[in-house]
Amino acid sequence: MSAKQAEIQAKIEAELKDPLRELALDIEAVEITPAGKRRVLRVAVDKDGGVTLDEVAEATRRIDSVLEASDVMGEHPYTLEVTSRGVDRPLTLPRHWRRNADRLVKVTLTDGSSFTGRILASDEERATVDVAGTSRDVTYAHVDKALVQIEFNRKKSTDTDDEDEDDA
Repeated sequence: MSAKQAEIQAKIEAELKDPLRELALDIEAVEITPAGKRRVLRVAVDKDGGVTLDEVAEATRRIDSVLEASDVMGEHPYTLEVTSRGVDRPLTLPRHWRRNADRLVKVTLTDGSSFTGRILASDEERATVDVAGTSRDVTYAHVDKALVQIEFNRKKSTDTDDEDEDDA
């Protein structure tokens, strides 16, 4: 990405931050890609608990309104796409770890080692991941890449011990 494109993306993010915060949404990504004579502006949004289709629609209206009132996109035509963050994006901020609690994640550390485990807890500095039954604390500064893993047949754990005690 060129320095100019990075500058434009930063300006767009700055323009949109407060209007989207009013909708309780965070900006997760701003991407501008060429598409023939037009450009495609993709804005990914998220919030705790995920976003609904209605919230994405409202965000689209708000973003469109803000950009129409601003000159940040210049005179060239563009297409606006607003989407949720998606599971394929890496966990790069503490809020990403928090929002993916209890999800399976593959973590690659800055020393090149990696492991897969379930996010148990997180705060602003680190996450605790269950790796094969052992809790492992990992500070974000030591994470090179972390990706949520897709689970198709995950069985939710059920607490049946309490029910058994009541029946006795």
